[in-house]
Amino acid sequence: MARRNAEDGSGTGVSNAALFGEVLRHFREAAFLTQAALAQQIPCDRSHVAKVEAGISVPQDTFAKTCDELLGTGGVLLRLWKKVDWYPEVQHPDWFERRARMDGEAVALREYQEQVIPGLLQAPGYAHALFSQISTGTEVEDRVRARLSRQPRFLADDGPLYVAVLDESCLRNAVGSPEVMRDQCAHLLGVGQRPNIRIQVVPTGLFGLVPPKSSMSLIDLPGERWVYSESLSQGHFTNDPADYARHSQTYDVLRADIPSARESAALISDVMEGYEHHAQARTRHGDLDQEQLQRQRRRQLRRSGPRIPRRRPRP
Repeated sequence: MARRNAEDGSGTGVSNAALFGEVLRHFREAAFLTQAALAQQIPCDRSHVAKVEAGISVPQDTFAKTCDELLGTGGVLLRLWKKVDWYPEVQHPDWFERRARMDGEAVALREYQEQVIPGLLQAPGYAHALFSQISTGTEVEDRVRARLSRQPRFLADDGPLYVAVLDESCLRNAVGSPEVMRDQCAHLLGVGQRPNIRIQVVPTGLFGLVPPKSSMSLIDLPGERWVYSESLSQGHFTNDPADYARHSQTYDVLRADIPSARESAALISDVMEGYEHHAQARTRHGDLDQEQLQRQRRRQLRRSGPRIPRRRPRP
């Protein structure tokens, strides 16, 4: 992603992200909407609107476009969104820097992923839950910012071709909570509608398939092609033409044998609905537990209160 000056030029140190938030707040208040009311119409969580207005959360361009339509701004927010450098100070792990630079130059990217949603398709909540498993404190936020910083180029209207083939384990491997997985599935359905992005899922139990031996990326740069894979904390690159041709053939044959992007979207929707039901059931169960706890406390209060002698009727 191209670097731009993150300051507004006035010497006050206000970031472009904070300026975007101020403009959003101005139009929201002019429309006499609370953060909760705007969030309900988008739809999204109220906390997301609050964080965007505070300049501490990165919205997608679809968020800006929807707000333009709801608030009648004439497209101001989307135009401003395109000018903001949302990630002015991002540092990737040393071993991943080379891959990150390639993402910034790629003219086409094809990926096969197992177990975990690929970074370019991760929703913020999913990325945060994922890194929270291995990091703490500000390191989590730094790693999430670094991961999300790779996405805008592929989510832009003129973004490069991006084809992602996901093993169904990516959808079934629970990360965070049912709500996190539900939102991640919704994110996949949203970005999968972009003209440059195609997402296909390899269903569990589909016989006769020959997938790659591990997660991998086929990266087309201007004038050269690379195969990328990862071990625990190391990236592996090869631009050997024979290796690229072999992995590319395996990838293309697999794509031909699995459900199309449209059929895969239906599978993702089914999985998302399952997480939705799970979240609702957990909420109902939590409400029931809370009600039972309150009943127990009321009984305890009655039992521990002062005893008032009951007057017996005279014979």
